[in-house]
Amino acid sequence: MTNADHTLLDLKLLRLFDLMYSTRSVSRCAEQLGQSQPTISIWLGRLREQLGDPLFVRTGAGMQPTPRADELVGTCRDALALVRQLSTAEAAFDPARAQRTFRICMTDASHATLLPELYQRIAHLAPAVNLEAVRIDHQTLEKLQAGEADLALGFLPELETGFYQQTLYQQDWVCVVRQAHPRVATALAISEYQAEEHIGISAGFGHQRLDIALAEQGIERRVRVRLPGFLGLPSLILSSDLIATVPRLIGHTLVRDSPLKMLPCPVPLPGFPVKQHWHVRYHHDAGNRWLRGLCAQLFQQVGRIIE
Repeated sequence: MTNADHTLLDLKLLRLFDLMYSTRSVSRCAEQLGQSQPTISIWLGRLREQLGDPLFVRTGAGMQPTPRADELVGTCRDALALVRQLSTAEAAFDPARAQRTFRICMTDASHATLLPELYQRIAHLAPAVNLEAVRIDHQTLEKLQAGEADLALGFLPELETGFYQQTLYQQDWVCVVRQAHPRVATALAISEYQAEEHIGISAGFGHQRLDIALAEQGIERRVRVRLPGFLGLPSLILSSDLIATVPRLIGHTLVRDSPLKMLPCPVPLPGFPVKQHWHVRYHHDAGNRWLRGLCAQLFQQVGRIIE
């Protein structure tokens, strides 16, 4: 066995083989490949040497294939088809026909504020596409890198570096109480805010920033109940005189769905952006692009809606 037996065929030689089999003509191959006839003859010589067969023999009816060429033509065309497939731009994502599950990292607050609207739109546009909400935790970065999640929605400073990001809307802070609260009517003074008892939320970087900002201003809250998330928050507010300080979109959702009221937070607190984040590996993925575009279309209007 010679070294030539182990040499991969050049792509131009595969194209020559295919064209020669179709045209049975050196001159027509030269024309279609944009080469001179002597060059085509040289290429054909290399092809014959590598495959160990004359492949095409000159007759009165043109260059006729040998039995070995007849045997190889199907394989050659399959190989060319695979190369063309690799070279072709990715097909556009067709939501009406797509069958896929999108996994989105989000907080439990986003389950109530963002997920319902996103699901409704996807159910309308992409009836065979499913959604899976994935918990935001210390593994979120690795999940996005590995493709175990498509997007992360929220305030996620740890994803500022090495990830694409797009701001969806800005959040500030509001206070939520039950409508029949005996001491809180339409506004809160800072002294009243400090005098009342509060609910604290442990989850999320936004609430860490809230605690830090209050401490920096010397504001002390009497936190009587601390929750890991927002799941039990409406029931707890309704059954008590406690105050919850929450991002505006969450407050807007709570008062829309329950007999609660929302008041401006009396303490000037810095807001924060809610963004969508995705890994560079999936920046050009057609489905991921479609999902990001849909999130931007839906949620970049949130700031105007809840003002």
